Amino acid sequence: MHHRFNLRKIFSGVLFLSISLLSLPAQDMKYKTVEANGQTYYEYTVRSGEGLYAVSRTFSVSVADILRHNPGAERGLKNGQKLLIPATGENLSSPEDQNTAFQHTVAAGETVYAIAKMYHTTVDEIFRLNPGASEGVAEGRALTIPQRRVISDEKEENYRYHTILPKETLYSVSRTYSLKPEDVMRANPGLSVETFRIGTTIRIPFFESYEVILPFEEQTANIIHKVERGETLYSIAKRYNVEVQDIQRLNPMLSGGLKSNMELFVPVKKSLLEDDSMPDANEANRLLSQSIPSQRVDVMKVGLLLPFLDEARGAHLRLQEYYEGFLLAVEKMKNDGANVELYVFETGEGDDTQKLQSLLGTLEMQSLNLIIGGVNDAQIKMLSDFSVSHNIKYVVPFSQSNGEVLNNGNIFQVNPMQNMTYTKASSVFLRTFRNANIIFVRGGENDKSEFVSLLQNDLRKNNAGYATLDASALPGGSILALLSRNKENVIVPASGDSGLLRQITDELKKMRETDSGFAVRLFGYPDWQAYSNLKEDYSLLGAYIFAPFFVNDQDRDVEAFKSNFRKWYGRDLLETFPSYGMWGYDTGLFFMTALQRYGNNFEQNIGRVNVNSLQFPFYFERPNNWGGFVNSGLYFIHYDTDGKIIKTDKSR
Repeated sequence: MHHRFNLRKIFSGVLFLSISLLSLPAQDMKYKTVEANGQTYYEYTVRSGEGLYAVSRTFSVSVADILRHNPGAERGLKNGQKLLIPATGENLSSPEDQNTAFQHTVAAGETVYAIAKMYHTTVDEIFRLNPGASEGVAEGRALTIPQRRVISDEKEENYRYHTILPKETLYSVSRTYSLKPEDVMRANPGLSVETFRIGTTIRIPFFESYEVILPFEEQTANIIHKVERGETLYSIAKRYNVEVQDIQRLNPMLSGGLKSNMELFVPVKKSLLEDDSMPDANEANRLLSQSIPSQRVDVMKVGLLLPFLDEARGAHLRLQEYYEGFLLAVEKMKNDGANVELYVFETGEGDDTQKLQSLLGTLEMQSLNLIIGGVNDAQIKMLSDFSVSHNIKYVVPFSQSNGEVLNNGNIFQVNPMQNMTYTKASSVFLRTFRNANIIFVRGGENDKSEFVSLLQNDLRKNNAGYATLDASALPGGSILALLSRNKENVIVPASGDSGLLRQITDELKKMRETDSGFAVRLFGYPDWQAYSNLKEDYSLLGAYIFAPFFVNDQDRDVEAFKSNFRKWYGRDLLETFPSYGMWGYDTGLFFMTALQRYGNNFEQNIGRVNVNSLQFPFYFERPNNWGGFVNSGLYFIHYDTDGKIIKTDKSR
């Protein structure tokens, strides 16, 4: 029988403990790993009476994940059956190893630069700890990251990172760091039953980052034992499941021998002691499936903060149009019954944040439900800190790479990160054209080498072939020799440059005139939206492009918006890509709708917010468990040969 004790009852007075502690079986925290189909798995042997749900909880993976990798498991498990459990990382560290470094499993589209920003380290440090990472990091690779060290004059909260290990639960992790489960949950707003899994990294708050931590099973607390007649150091050590030398180390007076009624300090493992301040494991782990109660908002107070007077490179004209489009979204919300109070603030030019700092001290700012704005890194950093201190949701409308979204759970970044766009576009290309005859054409000035390299790697991994051709060889008709009559031919310029595109389209049109027996398609980039003089060729050649934003001028809602904008402001929209007027309208409509439907905690339902946006697809994802949300929306646009433009949302 195992006994548990209340640590709060152990004090400096004499405490007689007459108990018999048996050693708990040590949990085997390591499983054999195997490689199959380019993925790492844990090999697990099913025990008698064990079901899929029990195994899924052991490894913090879903039942669906287990079934996907173990065909036939849906018919039930048998004693001794071998299962392959997908591992999200390799060589996971034990808690004591994580005092100096931890593991991060690379997600789709992540770069070493973004990972370094996420963990407050440098690219060079990651390369130093991960030989070969400088050559590129693939999805699923486990990187060793140095543990964060807080500089003494930093004002921000102290914390460190922890990679979840096999068999760990929210309860056990909390105990390891002497925290309440609620503390861990508050530090990681993205934690849930789905995200708390082996290999996932979480943030641990509330202590000095240089503190050395042992796993909870190894942590000890000193209790007082009064020696009874006939006891020996060996029998006392066995009773408490400790080593004799551990007792001797804490009790120097033992050098004179063990005597009856002597009071000894004994370092008993905390896992054998009761702590009433900690809820039981089941109650703690239920927190992962709980949601924060929604706070309904009767009057939505929204702040728009932008440098409207900054005339550098015509920024004031674009920001004015953004504001005008935003006002049209406010009008629509009010017509639909919403009660909106819009506060508009000029934030000052360039990196000067004095004006913004002054604004943040006003009662109007502190009473807002939603902040939208900030252009440069200095403004965004200040607004981000303000959103944390006042728990206000903050939308970053323009910046793609400020980094604040990686460490602030209140932030929503509208403009997708380029690497996320490229990763998703490559995946869509593969699903659409895997069986096509794919030809890359090198040349041009506007280099797309990052995307092309990613796409070619994905093609190779999926055993899909492709050919390459230099643009200089096009006039000689060499492309004709690479075309197939039995397959669709997809031409991919390795550059978004309009000159290269014109070169390719001219050559393909000539070829069609002499031999129309080939099915040829173009595949290209967001840049192509700006080449209005080539759009007839897009339709002629059935072109496809990917883009995180796109305006279909054939759409009735777009026509209606342009007409309404002209009616309100007496002029047409600026010709920019993306359109700033529609940018403001889409952003305002989406976030005010979220606030109206789901209240201040709308992030819990962000995936359920659907609006009829004109230009941006919205699909928000957290880059980690403690940060905010990044829009990873993507359109796939097809210029049909009958002149129609088909815009398909490929965000999911």
